[in-house]
Amino acid sequence: MPFIRFFPCTFKPSILRSVSGRGLWLNVGVKALLVGLLLFSVFSDLERFNGKAMVARALTYPIAALVVPAVWWLRGRPRPYPHLVDSLIVLPFVIDTGGNVLDLYSVYWFDDLAHFLNWTILVSAFALALARTRLGLLPAWGLAVGFGAATEILWEIGEYSVMKLGSSGLQLTYVDTIGDLALGGCGTLLGATLVSAAWRASRS
Repeated sequence: MPFIRFFPCTFKPSILRSVSGRGLWLNVGVKALLVGLLLFSVFSDLERFNGKAMVARALTYPIAALVVPAVWWLRGRPRPYPHLVDSLIVLPFVIDTGGNVLDLYSVYWFDDLAHFLNWTILVSAFALALARTRLGLLPAWGLAVGFGAATEILWEIGEYSVMKLGSSGLQLTYVDTIGDLALGGCGTLLGATLVSAAWRASRS
């Protein structure tokens, strides 16, 4: 059912309204959770946040919540509103902030899981957005993979820059960076392929 807003199918208006309503509440809930986690991380003064650049996160992460509304507005506010895409774009930032709030990054495997999962989600969102355009299946898949690769590289550059600016909580090594790129790449391929498979199935 979540895919009915992305693929050209025919559904009863009552079903469309029901799914749209649930999407709205999911969207609002994810964004509210992000704001709450960021506020807690900035004002709680817990030791676990030392050196984690939480103020920088609080200033930049909310931008993710504005990306889809801004693009939707600039494209003439097409209906229905892409609540699922919007929620998925924000979700990786919720996972990262929540991981810091719960001190999950002290668990050795969580950072690896987060990189894989976050890029699976992020690229899935981008691929779903492309499904609303007139692009073909293969070009959309290629763009989604390219988007995932580019954002993963930019993320690693950002982490390195923050570390060089004096953030003591980021102790990056060559092995860490290559591992993160590999895991993000795997998540990228999975996210793009899953959406492409669903897209193809919806057309058959």
